[in-house]
Amino acid sequence: MSSSKNTLLIILAFFSIYVIWGSTYLLNKIAVSELPPFMLASIRFITAGLLIFIIAKLMGKSLAITKRQLINTSIAGFLFLAFGNGIVVWALKYVDSGFAALEISAQPLVVLILMRVFQGKKIEMMSVLGVILGVIGIYLLVSQNEVVSKEGSILGMVMIFVCMVSWAAGSLFVGKADLPTNYFVNTGYQMLAGGLMLLVGSLLFSESWSSPNVWSEKVQWSMVLLVIFGSIVAFTSFNFLLKRVSPEKVATSTYVNPIIALGLGWYFLNEVITAQSIIAAVVLLTGVYFINTKKKLVIFSRFHK
Repeated sequence: MSSSKNTLLIILAFFSIYVIWGSTYLLNKIAVSELPPFMLASIRFITAGLLIFIIAKLMGKSLAITKRQLINTSIAGFLFLAFGNGIVVWALKYVDSGFAALEISAQPLVVLILMRVFQGKKIEMMSVLGVILGVIGIYLLVSQNEVVSKEGSILGMVMIFVCMVSWAAGSLFVGKADLPTNYFVNTGYQMLAGGLMLLVGSLLFSESWSSPNVWSEKVQWSMVLLVIFGSIVAFTSFNFLLKRVSPEKVATSTYVNPIIALGLGWYFLNEVITAQSIIAAVVLLTGVYFINTKKKLVIFSRFHK
């Protein structure tokens, strides 16, 4: 692959995980207002996984996979989708979509800390400053009376944080794991594995399933957009980037996602954006600047290789 083509693909992939994933908070919030969370996520990922396999076969791609790759894609499917996404969808029943995205923007900090704890990677001074700003930003976010006073909001915030750890662990795992070389096929196996796990979870929690023809039109459209763009396009881009750039660079998407999510939640769902939330967003975005400076990208690229 030529350098210019590779650069263009990386730019498009970052656009996908920045903007498209930012909109999935709104889409999930709309869908979970009518559908059980694990059922919603299960249908989304199983459908996306099957569509990916169909497209891959039409493109002449082999779906062959080794036993080790099947295990690894299942682990990734659990960390990213079954737990990492399924629980976030559940939490959206109790917290605003923009707030959830803002809290998840602390993920790059979690990635850095996990790299330090499990891989012994040194956290440079600029990144330390970014971590400090991130902690301050998260405190400003979750300490608002408007947020903590809502029923179920504290449990929702705690579970979202646990999901962040799951996503961060998944990012580090995928960066080193033996996975299918084709990013599209890799995504398909992760989607199908995560979707099947969510299906089991939905049955265990005795969720009530319903046919798409009885869903409201807005929920139907939300699911279509989640499957095509939020799952197939964005998640394939995510897997592509995890093999091309370092994990903490990929995790910076969680700083852009909340800006998109906040704006869409405010415009379409009339979610309130408080002055304190705006300040928290500014502090968090400043934190990612210090984490993701050009100097840091060079340093962390050594780890990724």
